[in-house]
Amino acid sequence: MGLPRFIMIANDDEFKGTRQRIADFEDLLAQMRVTARPDLFPSMASGYRAEIEKMQREILEYLTSHVSQRQPAAVS
Repeated sequence: MGLPRFIMIANDDEFKGTRQRIADFEDLLAQMRVTARPDLFPSMASGYRAEIEKMQREILEYLTSHVSQRQPAAVS
């Protein structure tokens, strides 16, 4: 039996905020891929990519859990 799954996004306001953060990070990546030095870009982009992927997983968890099944957000 695995560990319990906790939804990091607890409500629609957090959902909207997370979507906005993803858009902001994507805009930063789009800008960096043009302005950053080619030798530095992969290391600069990797952190943003990891955060975008993490937030996308959180959004999918939130959207695929019925409202009656939501658990409290985990405290980090």
